[in-house]
Amino acid sequence: MSMARKVLVVDDDPYILMSLEFLMKKSGYEVMVARNGKEALTLVDQEVPDLVLLDIMMPDVDGYGICSYIKTNNTLKKIKVVFLSAKTKEADKQKGLDLGAELYITKPFATKELVKKIDALLAE
Repeated sequence: MSMARKVLVVDDDPYILMSLEFLMKKSGYEVMVARNGKEALTLVDQEVPDLVLLDIMMPDVDGYGICSYIKTNNTLKKIKVVFLSAKTKEADKQKGLDLGAELYITKPFATKELVKKIDALLAE
């Protein structure tokens, strides 16, 4: 029996956080949530999730900072990072990918597609 993969959902919008948490649990993942960047950094260090679903625009530490922290840390860099952002400019996407994110998905997004992409990433 394989253990459920751990996903950390990071978003300062409570509605998005709740719906993503529900979606990921329904898809068979163990889910943790963080409402801001500081919470996310603490959870990443304590729990070492398999994947982080990450918003960019947050009040304290933004998503870029969190991604950079994960990808430059030898213990954490294997964590897959998926940006979910309302920032749709090509430069924003490129910045996220340059920092090491595996995917950059713009909001709004199709939930079925999101789950498919996450399943595929974690199957690698």
